[in-house]
Amino acid sequence: MENDRLYRLIGVLTTVCRFVLAVVFIFSGFVKAIDPLGTQYKIQDYIDAFGWAGLFPDFVPFLASALLGMFEFCLGVYLFFGIRRIIAPRAVVAIMAVMTPLTFWLALDNPVSDCGCFGDAVVLSNWETFWKNVVLLAMSVVVLKWRKRIFPLVTVRFDWLIALYGFIYILSMTIYCYRELPVFDFRPYHVGADIQQGMEIPEGEEPTEYETRFILQKDGVEKEFTLENYPDSTWTFVDSKTVVKKQGYEPPIHDFSMMNVEDGEDITEQVLSDKNYTFLLVSHQLGLADDTQIDLINELYDYSLEYGYAFYCLTSSSDEDILKWKDNTGAEYPFCLMDNITLKTMIRSNPGLILLKEGKVIRKWSVNNLPNEYDLTDSLDRLPIGYTNEHSLMYKVLLVIAWFVFPLFFFCMSDLMWERYKKRQQQKNVKEEN
Repeated sequence: MENDRLYRLIGVLTTVCRFVLAVVFIFSGFVKAIDPLGTQYKIQDYIDAFGWAGLFPDFVPFLASALLGMFEFCLGVYLFFGIRRIIAPRAVVAIMAVMTPLTFWLALDNPVSDCGCFGDAVVLSNWETFWKNVVLLAMSVVVLKWRKRIFPLVTVRFDWLIALYGFIYILSMTIYCYRELPVFDFRPYHVGADIQQGMEIPEGEEPTEYETRFILQKDGVEKEFTLENYPDSTWTFVDSKTVVKKQGYEPPIHDFSMMNVEDGEDITEQVLSDKNYTFLLVSHQLGLADDTQIDLINELYDYSLEYGYAFYCLTSSSDEDILKWKDNTGAEYPFCLMDNITLKTMIRSNPGLILLKEGKVIRKWSVNNLPNEYDLTDSLDRLPIGYTNEHSLMYKVLLVIAWFVFPLFFFCMSDLMWERYKKRQQQKNVKEEN
């Protein structure tokens, strides 16, 4: 009796650990896959923290981002459906055995602010991440030890189909979100967000004090300047950075600041309070920007001039790169400087396009999906793209699940029908022979 009770208890424990790990890995892999550039930036942070900058080709962080998201998602699917019962538990233990001591070091040294394991969807401190990993490591050991107690949710004949479709699904999601934009945007600049509201400090809270420093060069000498002592045009812009002067309450948006390249004027308030539409062409580094849609971008600028809309290019590029971009593209729109990290946070596309009105994000487009002359047939207030069209979170969740469940169900049914058809044919042939 005691042995039966222990046997059932182990079975329940293994099942609980298995499904918890499955959900965590599916979620972790999915949020990485829908924001491959965000994961790339976090991996680059790790590389810089380890002192490995310059040791890897530029494509390595993005490749690691894409592979990591797909690998975690597929492992989660294997655990959830109870397939690949030898490979999956061992792989999960191996991952947790590496990540747990790594996150312990991160918690002690704090070289990066958060591990990025759940992207921007769930931001954990380094200590929270470490203890989370301790629990997951213990669960993964349980699942590995009693992996024979894992009951499959599907028959053996569908193992290969689920494994294959899980990989195809997450690969397709990664490619789509890289070419377009993340299907879920957890950042403070999502469609519908009010930038001004996101910058407000609650009553009674002391704000964090920041200072933007500009690195300029003259006669081969580099010096740092602030907005207060920004020099004349004989100095050449090299880079900019934002530093914390005094830690306090940090609103979701705390580093949105637009400085006109031509005269050094801060036009942030002017843009955010504009009751008309404003186009923001966002390129954190013009030297790395995709220039295949230059003609369309110039047409968008012409359209904005025709209807009286403001149009700015936001970048953290040097004066040299801005000048080169102008020469290569014929750009006539004004340029504004902004913090590099802020630009990467605003939109996962280089360049990308954001439409504002009174500081509210109306629309966002990747460079591969910019509005064209067929979309811009009239003033924006008379067109659908002049208004937010953000579906609810639940709608998106159901849609993403449906794209996984329904095709998988269709393929499984097709496979089952094909197998029955073959059996009927075999039975028919046997009867004919007899």
